[in-house]
Amino acid sequence: MSATPATTQAHAPERQAIPLSLFGMILFISSEVMFFGGFFGAYFDLRSGYKIWPPPLPHIEQIELWPIPLILTVVLVTSSFTMQAGLSAIKQGDVRGLRRWLKVTIGLGAIFLMLQLYDYSRLGFGIKDGVYATMFYTMTGFHFAHVFGGALFLYVILLQSYQGEFSAQEHTGVEAGTLYWHFVDIVWIGLFSTFYLLR
Repeated sequence: MSATPATTQAHAPERQAIPLSLFGMILFISSEVMFFGGFFGAYFDLRSGYKIWPPPLPHIEQIELWPIPLILTVVLVTSSFTMQAGLSAIKQGDVRGLRRWLKVTIGLGAIFLMLQLYDYSRLGFGIKDGVYATMFYTMTGFHFAHVFGGALFLYVILLQSYQGEFSAQEHTGVEAGTLYWHFVDIVWIGLFSTFYLLR
């Protein structure tokens, strides 16, 4: 005997719609990809017009890969893993685990920001010292602002976790924060490769 349309509909799997806030974050990150993509495109276009790159900088021959830039990279990449651990914890209903990993991630973000400011203070050249310096400070500076904003976002998520807003069933905000944090991590890897590896 064939199933009636009503029976078929009753047993059909429900289609899970993406939460609106998460979809909004995906759209926002997409716009930021284009934003940073424009900067990277401009940088490599400028680089192609020079026989010597980077052009001579005052008081310095080239920016060093070690130790601070490499430490910055390790810190931020590690923070992506800790953020992912927090998301995994809340998916299992472990709110304490979420809070613990959020605190670690925010702490690593703060270390990244302080180290980058220290690195700026010791470089010996400024944003006005040629096209390379301008692109370096503009691109890394905008990324700095994104990390700062991301750390504030994660802090808000941490506060919400103390108000009982997240559970194994409801953790859209944590997913959105995790996506954004992975995004700033990927952008830094691109910046690190551009300014420190592909010289």
